[in-house]
Amino acid sequence: MSLGAIPGTGPNTSPLPVIRKSKKKTMADLPSGRTLVMGILNVTEDSFSDGGKYLSTDAAIDQGLKLLYSGADIIDVGGESTRPGAKDVDPALEQERIIPVIEALVKAGAVISVDTMHVSTARAAIEAGAHIINDVSGLTYEQGMPELIAETGVPYVLMHRRGTAQNMVAEANYQDVVAEVIGELRGLRDEFVAKGVAPEQIIIDPGLGFAKDAGHNWALLANVPAIEELGHRVLIGTSRKRFLGELLAEGSKSRAPLERDAATAATTVLGARDKVWAVRVHDVAGSRDAIEVVQAYGSH
Repeated sequence: MSLGAIPGTGPNTSPLPVIRKSKKKTMADLPSGRTLVMGILNVTEDSFSDGGKYLSTDAAIDQGLKLLYSGADIIDVGGESTRPGAKDVDPALEQERIIPVIEALVKAGAVISVDTMHVSTARAAIEAGAHIINDVSGLTYEQGMPELIAETGVPYVLMHRRGTAQNMVAEANYQDVVAEVIGELRGLRDEFVAKGVAPEQIIIDPGLGFAKDAGHNWALLANVPAIEELGHRVLIGTSRKRFLGELLAEGSKSRAPLERDAATAATTVLGARDKVWAVRVHDVAGSRDAIEVVQAYGSH
């Protein structure tokens, strides 16, 4: 996409895209009455779907603008892959990757979520204008994160995960995955509230694919209303994940990540029918269309 064709941008006359100042958005500017679409922007080298594609600041800003003008309500910027087996990234490098991107996209009028497990990165991102902290660390959250969220008052995505990126596959052991995930999320929620985080700041993510196999993911998707009974907004992230590839496998060959967008849009329909707060996706346009269909269907 030519940056010159994108509203709010100018010709690429410098090493970075030139972005004309736009009205800075707040959470209050987000639409109400429908499921929101959170577009994924991986400023990483090893994310499972598009690692390395947007690692440079220039490429990341360009892709962020594409997500914004494709209809993303929120852009989720991450500088560290959280796929199973991913290597840790030093917070200083993580911040070097994402802070210039956050600043540019906020200037362009985007609402920004930051996918980080690190307190120092979360603080730097908030200071750069980020609106939401999306923390996938689950039961192993970093010391000081609740206090930062309480201090700043920003919304916080509290996700369920057992273990770390290195060992979470082995942690996918449940007798009753729905009851156990809800119970562990409730315990996490209570820890954050006890440390000063307001309940209305908390957004719940059941963590599909994080210490969960395909059966666990489908069970949780089928029981979103039970998760919503925790009393918080719910974010669902299925986009291009392995369990969709396994579902669509031909023989023993799983469907490739870039060929899972139609299946992802189908899960967006399921989430929208359950009135989840947002879905986190790579293909923004497909999920926006899916939500429009649900809206139209529900009005008749």
